[in-house]
Amino acid sequence: MIRLIVGLGNPGPEYEDTRHNAGFWWVDAAARQLGGHLAFDRNYKGQVARINAPGGPVWLLQPMTYMNLSGQSVAPLARFFKIEPAQILVVHDELDLLPGQMKLKQGGGAAGHNGLKDILAQLGSPDFWRLRIGIGHPGVRNEVASWVLRKPPLDDRIAIDKCVADSLATLPLLLAGDLAGAMMKIHARPPRPKPPQPADLPAPDPSRPATDG
Repeated sequence: MIRLIVGLGNPGPEYEDTRHNAGFWWVDAAARQLGGHLAFDRNYKGQVARINAPGGPVWLLQPMTYMNLSGQSVAPLARFFKIEPAQILVVHDELDLLPGQMKLKQGGGAAGHNGLKDILAQLGSPDFWRLRIGIGHPGVRNEVASWVLRKPPLDDRIAIDKCVADSLATLPLLLAGDLAGAMMKIHARPPRPKPPQPADLPAPDPSRPATDG
């Protein structure tokens, strides 16, 4: 089961609505859904909430270290509560997915994400789970740094918020340890719209005699 859910982002009002804070948005919504209250804990350099779930306590965490030092918040909490990497879910923004897309996976590299890079270094293991929330790519590599620190346009924000809401529906599965079930729901494609049906033709009138062509 997942015992620690980490949302990545940067602290401060100037970053609150930027793309890089998609993980913070997710954990804020999870705290509301689970009835938790995030409060700063200096021992873990972050906003922390403890949730009493049926399977045992679960922690929500927003590192307040700034993105590049996220591991300095995650690793101390995980070590103190004896949480294994495979019991950690990190929610983060993903350049390689479009707004409205998301993926759940376990393990792998950092793929250039500085928050993941520091968590990998501090945990010493890549085995934690990642929920990747698509924010899109600017198309030019040297514009990435400014892209992630800007607010998305309204249509993109609506698509990202929908991903957050849809993936939060899998929280019971995540907390119960059914990661395969959560993955199926998160990766499920929306049903294709049915093709329009031709207009029904009027039924022939039996009282009218048939005519030869």
